[in-house]
Amino acid sequence: MTTDRSALPSSRVALISGASRGIGKSIAERLAAEGWLISAGMRDVNTSWLSAPHLSCPFDAVDPASETAWVARTIELFGRIDAVILSAGIMIPGSILETEDADLERMFQINVRSPTRLVKTAWSALAAGGRGRVVLLSSMSGKRVKSARSGPYAITKFAVTGLAAAIRRTGWNDGIRSIVVCPSFVATDMTSNVDGWAPEEMTQPADIAAMIAATLDLPNAASVSELCFTCQDEDMV
Repeated sequence: MTTDRSALPSSRVALISGASRGIGKSIAERLAAEGWLISAGMRDVNTSWLSAPHLSCPFDAVDPASETAWVARTIELFGRIDAVILSAGIMIPGSILETEDADLERMFQINVRSPTRLVKTAWSALAAGGRGRVVLLSSMSGKRVKSARSGPYAITKFAVTGLAAAIRRTGWNDGIRSIVVCPSFVATDMTSNVDGWAPEEMTQPADIAAMIAATLDLPNAASVSELCFTCQDEDMV
């Protein structure tokens, strides 16, 4: 099917994983309100909250074919990708003594390998505009290990922080800049069962989205490489 691009508004395009809920949804809402076109990758597009002119595409972080199809459809419809925002992720609690190989492999697949593939697939489009942006949702667990049972998750998030640095180094001359986002407790479904914390005491997704939106507007010569958010006194900020 051929898309009439003349009917679409001229705007920057953000490809966002994890946009169904939580931080990813808040980022998508913020950018849409600021005039960005959103291409959201979702496991179930039938539950998407987005409507035209935005795009929802099937995406499964353990299915590389879905990643390729999503990026291709985005370029077909919008003709460009200005930012890739990687918010999808999982945590399987357990210490290094408790975690099975399959659990660690699943966290690596969703938290690290899929983001790497998506950035590679969208690379040409990001470079074409001369100021492509990649935002990776890591965690304060990508800077320190808070507890034994968060250790394996932290291993994957340290890898995400390293991935952001690798993207920045690789893409610098093409105008591609990366931002790694490291929150502690955020009021989302993932933290709904954290003992001793009420949602209003945690960092709010909308506040993270506001800062990310601001960094996306900065020029190449004023690049922000890391955003840390915390609602408590931290060892690494």
